[in-house]
Amino acid sequence: MYAITDLSDAHDAQLRYPKPVFQHYGGRRMFHGPVVTLKAFEDNSLVREAVEQAGDGRVLVVDGGGSTACALFGGNLATLAADNGWAGVVIYGCVRDSEELAAANVGVMALAVHPRKSEKRGRGTRDIPIHFAGVSVFPGDWLYADSDGIIVAAHELTPA
Repeated sequence: MYAITDLSDAHDAQLRYPKPVFQHYGGRRMFHGPVVTLKAFEDNSLVREAVEQAGDGRVLVVDGGGSTACALFGGNLATLAADNGWAGVVIYGCVRDSEELAAANVGVMALAVHPRKSEKRGRGTRDIPIHFAGVSVFPGDWLYADSDGIIVAAHELTPA
């Protein structure tokens, strides 16, 4: 894995930079992979369905509408994501079970923590373009994250 500052220096014109609103919660602070997108507002049913499947080193990016009313991801889902080979999960919303997230071998970034669980009504849409934190993210994009933040590219990156 390469530091995203090095990738930024080498590929700046090709990158999308989300606003720096995300915090690290997972056991991996550095992760990257091809993106799977999901749009789900205060309902994590499809988040669970996604991490129950083989991740194959991908990153699940969830547009939760920036809601701070409940958590879309927690310790049980982090364990599933790690066990199923997901590199990371980015939630434009909240997470919970922060101690369990920190112990899971998966990258997790989100806006904040919230103890309340989400609804489970099967609402949401997967594999669509999403827009949050000032950027658009498309299925198949590549997301890179480390302690310096997040960058998104249309293809896999290598340092110059």
